[in-house]
Amino acid sequence: MDADNEDGTTPQVGDEKGKGPIIVLLVGAPGSGKSTFCEHVMKSSSRSWARICQDTINNGKAGTKPQCLKSAATALKEGKSVFIDRCNLDKEQRAEFLKLDGSTKEVHAVVLDFPAQVCISRSVKRTGHEGNLQGGKAAAVVNRMLQKKELPQLTEGFKRITFCQSYSEVEAAIKVYSALGPAETLPNGCFGQKTPKAKVQLGIMKFLKKVEVPANEDSPSSHIVQIPVHETVDVEKNQRPAGQESSSLLSGGANKNIQECQDPHKHVVDASVSSVPTLAFPSISTSDFQFENEKASDIIVEKVEEFVNKIRNARLVLVDLSHRSKILSLVKGKAAQRNIDSNKFFTFVGDITKLYSQGGLRCNIIANAANWRLKPGGGGVNAAIFNAAGPALEVSTRDCAKSLLPGHAVAVPLTSDSPLYTREGVTHVIHVLGPNMNPQRPNCLNDNYAKGCEVLRGAYTSLFESFASLVKTQVTEVGISGQNPAGLKSLSFITEQKNKRDNECNSERRKKYKGMQGDEKMSEENRRNVVSKTWGSWAQALYDIAMHPGRHEGQLLEVCDDVVVLNDQYPKAKKHLLVLSCQRGLDQLADVNQEHIEQLRTMHSVGLKWAESFLQEDSSLVFRLGYHSEPSMRQLHLHVISQDFDSGHLKNKKHWNSFNTAFFRDSVDVMEEISSQGKATVSNDNEKHLSMELRCHRCRSAHPNIPRLKSHVKQCQAPFPSQLLENGRLVFQSIL
Repeated sequence: MDADNEDGTTPQVGDEKGKGPIIVLLVGAPGSGKSTFCEHVMKSSSRSWARICQDTINNGKAGTKPQCLKSAATALKEGKSVFIDRCNLDKEQRAEFLKLDGSTKEVHAVVLDFPAQVCISRSVKRTGHEGNLQGGKAAAVVNRMLQKKELPQLTEGFKRITFCQSYSEVEAAIKVYSALGPAETLPNGCFGQKTPKAKVQLGIMKFLKKVEVPANEDSPSSHIVQIPVHETVDVEKNQRPAGQESSSLLSGGANKNIQECQDPHKHVVDASVSSVPTLAFPSISTSDFQFENEKASDIIVEKVEEFVNKIRNARLVLVDLSHRSKILSLVKGKAAQRNIDSNKFFTFVGDITKLYSQGGLRCNIIANAANWRLKPGGGGVNAAIFNAAGPALEVSTRDCAKSLLPGHAVAVPLTSDSPLYTREGVTHVIHVLGPNMNPQRPNCLNDNYAKGCEVLRGAYTSLFESFASLVKTQVTEVGISGQNPAGLKSLSFITEQKNKRDNECNSERRKKYKGMQGDEKMSEENRRNVVSKTWGSWAQALYDIAMHPGRHEGQLLEVCDDVVVLNDQYPKAKKHLLVLSCQRGLDQLADVNQEHIEQLRTMHSVGLKWAESFLQEDSSLVFRLGYHSEPSMRQLHLHVISQDFDSGHLKNKKHWNSFNTAFFRDSVDVMEEISSQGKATVSNDNEKHLSMELRCHRCRSAHPNIPRLKSHVKQCQAPFPSQLLENGRLVFQSIL
């Protein structure tokens, strides 16, 4: 729906000449998309615009309203039109901007009037925000600001007000202002708001309770129905008369069918469940690979029970295409006997590639019962997922791994143009390979169920651990253009309460360790073991690879006695490798002492060899080798990273500063310090380094946000700072 005039016509850009700059006040809560609106217009408009943002007005840092007024007045005098990128939610906050330049300029308002749950979801999950309004505190701020919301009116002095309550209305408004030429004007009046006094916002308290949330007309409903594990949901049929089967899946009304499924528990719509990360997985090896259902169901229930007791805010869903599935029936019964939490695990009948569009079930991640080649074909789930995801899945899979061993899994991100992403909201596919009992397929175990059960347990363990790692580490940004897949909430759903508990737990462990440091009888190895216990389960992935490289052959580029080499799963540049130490007790740089100097030299030598091999392919690359002062993943690892920083995974200030401040310790410096001092210098100001303003690593110019910085870095030809050019800290073609 476009932003319409009150008479129903679409506003057109006028051709009246001689008009000067205009002032556009963006009105909306944090997370409503004000900054993105500005960026879209300024990127494509022929008019000269200035964005005035209070979060960055003070040399890239937060400033004051008077500073915004002063900067806006200066821009107007220079002939620029101005976006006032503040919340501007009440009349008093808008008043002074309406008086700018004696009201000789036209003042417009663009109101991004999205429901509270949309703004809260975006604000809570974003990272690297200019004003640092993110995480748990964002929800309270959004709610507090919306309590004082006053929609703007023409009587305040506005010439034009555009109300946007859906993504399509936002896009229409962007097009209108992007097309506005330097000497053109727009019709006056109010546009887009059909019910000016309608209360569409929901407070955070209502949002977190079980309430029926109004669905946006341009995005799928955010409702999710909680299904007890003891009832299998069937989307193949409207009803379930015994012995009858529908010939087609439902194209609509799936939520109703779910609510109507017979169950002793009353089903309620829980708006907050839509933000729960969910893994949908098929039974592994029970169909094409002919693994015995009874044994497989025991293992599924065993591993599910083990995993759900470790997680807090995530769900597992076992999926099969047929309501007569033997494996679903067995698992459902055994799960009921063990009283597995129905909020964390249930079974579902439906096509795993159409769970949301045809079944109303939102799943962030789906598992694929893959073949060892990680290729399309072969029929069954594997063929269906590759077909549904499009050719990009095969490319992404090839980038992550060439093959897969039985009992292992590998997570592959989907591109934003994949049909599974845009239609179903699936962000990742986890390929997993179980044991084979089918003599027509490779590596048949010939009914060796002792080996088969061991492999199958490993497969489910690897699958669930990969899921947990993705939930912890990934952040999916929701764009203003409505590309949020199927209206789905993004990953990284670790709750504020869990973080608080983890921090408290880690704090106690650090205190305990500090006290133990004074105990002369305690060995250095024991001290390291105490520290290692503070690592969360998601942070153990590199440790597992280093200790058991044979389990991860498909992910490794090189395996030596002392080190292994692999691609960073979320590379921050064109080339980004990790060289892992295989030595136990070396969790991080702080654990290294003089006895480990040969290990560091080996890691540096291997990293240098890989950098040189990349330079033979592309001589324009420049590499830096180093360690993070305080890594997020357990097991000492050396980063080998090209200095272009051209990567879609580099999204926030922390990502940038972790490689371009004192937080990043060059490998050559670390080796010198260990040799001369017995230990490496590890900063105590890591948070300070990670929160520093964004500066180009070459010319050191400051930039307000990551998009601006990345745009600058692509074109910057300044020489690297002299300290980086010394002592072999940079590796490039000319020194080889």
